[in-house]
Amino acid sequence: MVTFDSLIAREDKIVVVGLGYVGLPLAVHLSKHFEVVGYDFNSGRIKELKSGHDRTLEVSEKEILETEINFSSNPEDISLCSLIIVAVPTPIDEYRIPDLKPLRMASAMVGKYMVKDSCIVFESTVYPGATEEVCVPILELESGLKIEADFTVGYSPERINPGDKEHTIENVVKIVSGSDSDTSDLLYKVYGKIVKAGIHLASSIKVAEAAKVIENTQRDINIALVNELSMIFQKIGIDTLEVLEAAGTKWNFLPFRPGLVGGHCIGVDPYYLTFKAESLGYHPEMILAGRRINDSMGKYVSERVVKMLIKAGKKVCGAKIAILGITFKEDVPDMRNTKVVDVIDELRDYGIEVFVHDPLADAEEANKYYGVELKSMDRLAGVDAVILAVSHKLYKELGFSGIAGLCQNKIPIVIDLKAVFSYSEAEKMNVRYWRL
Repeated sequence: MVTFDSLIAREDKIVVVGLGYVGLPLAVHLSKHFEVVGYDFNSGRIKELKSGHDRTLEVSEKEILETEINFSSNPEDISLCSLIIVAVPTPIDEYRIPDLKPLRMASAMVGKYMVKDSCIVFESTVYPGATEEVCVPILELESGLKIEADFTVGYSPERINPGDKEHTIENVVKIVSGSDSDTSDLLYKVYGKIVKAGIHLASSIKVAEAAKVIENTQRDINIALVNELSMIFQKIGIDTLEVLEAAGTKWNFLPFRPGLVGGHCIGVDPYYLTFKAESLGYHPEMILAGRRINDSMGKYVSERVVKMLIKAGKKVCGAKIAILGITFKEDVPDMRNTKVVDVIDELRDYGIEVFVHDPLADAEEANKYYGVELKSMDRLAGVDAVILAVSHKLYKELGFSGIAGLCQNKIPIVIDLKAVFSYSEAEKMNVRYWRL
């Protein structure tokens, strides 16, 4: 089997399959110590990377151009590598059921080209048991090899936080697990070369899979709680942020904030766990209750906007509203599972004309996947209300007066979903203002 010594001596190679938000930074870090192939089926992506451009903005042009990674869209290059790390997306489908097609396709391709004595490691978020129950049989079928006798597998869940320059790969503890002790030891040493925060060795692959999926499930439930509190405080007539700041003076109060829960992790991972639970005859309640609350926030926000229009004496049908930001979080171009789209769709159902701006989002992708045509900032002037949906740096620099100034009426309406501004600012400027 492949060994750490053969990898560090560059006698054997590592291939990272999938060069997105997870795979590219991982490949770059590994290439500082090992011989690395970066594979992606998208030849356009490979062409971009060879030119030094990373559309995810996770890796700088300088880092890419200085790396010694062999970027490739030729799957045959996988056969040149003994340690294969799979980092492909694991989304949900329109029925909120885990969509394992990318993982199955990657496993089939790896199985077709992998060589004897290889180790295959998966980083994609899955439900406990998926690596051994789904991926391994595909690897065996396509390769004609047998687990343990001819190859081993491991699981080391990614902990990438898009746009976060503090909690990077080397600064976050890495979980590793293997199908046997030798594989666990191999991965402990390989990842240990790039992760300075330390390695946590899980006793089994299922434990590592479960640890990953509950990380974001826990966050999802906590955000659902403050989202529900926000709706309650709205009825009481008090400001949610003021309440949270007051409660936050206690040493063990958790600092969660209300908001739209999108992205490739928090709004997705819980469904992997509930899917597995229900397949075993257990019907989870708390997890799904949290999901229902968070999935309903787009509708709740839209209803609040409509009520504000009515109270301001503005006609709802035909009203014009500007939405600032469509990515799932600030200062990243990632639009995967963005819940801003829920707000857009709900407002359109009321007959409202929606104008969307985002300085980072890809206009072609926004139109292709969500049917949203991104507008330039000058096209937003003269609207009836503005929704600050994503707190991009550009919008913070624009300031409250600049955002409110997009409205055409004497009393502007500003909806601040990220609580960037305050009621006192709005009162001074005679702006109708609301935040979650």
